[in-house]
Amino acid sequence: VQLQASGGGLVLPGGSLRLSCAASGRRISRYSVGWFRQAPGKEREFVAAIKSNGDSTYYADPVKGRFTLSRDNVKNTVYLQMNTLKPEDTAIYYCAADSALITSSLFQPDNYDYWGQGTLVTVSS
Repeated sequence: VQLQASGGGLVLPGGSLRLSCAASGRRISRYSVGWFRQAPGKEREFVAAIKSNGDSTYYADPVKGRFTLSRDNVKNTVYLQMNTLKPEDTAIYYCAADSALITSSLFQPDNYDYWGQGTLVTVSS
């Protein structure tokens, strides 16, 4: 499967963005999809994930209540709705997919086989 992340941009604190992770080559419904982010000088960190079966979702504590994952199987796309954005959310956001992850494996980037190219989110006044 090939992944294309998009939707990043410059937004004011308190604003919203919706990131998209569009899949091609395979049905994205077959995969668990994770979002990760990497800020300058920092390691890549888990943001959110949605499992392939049942659409269970998981969020990192800093984004709980502000970010929401959803999946559109017709458009073969996973969305990350980001609300109430903060300057500390500034990072390059990556989507990743894997077909064989158990729940405990969703939170580590090394466990994903397929990656999109990343989209930059800048939260600044």
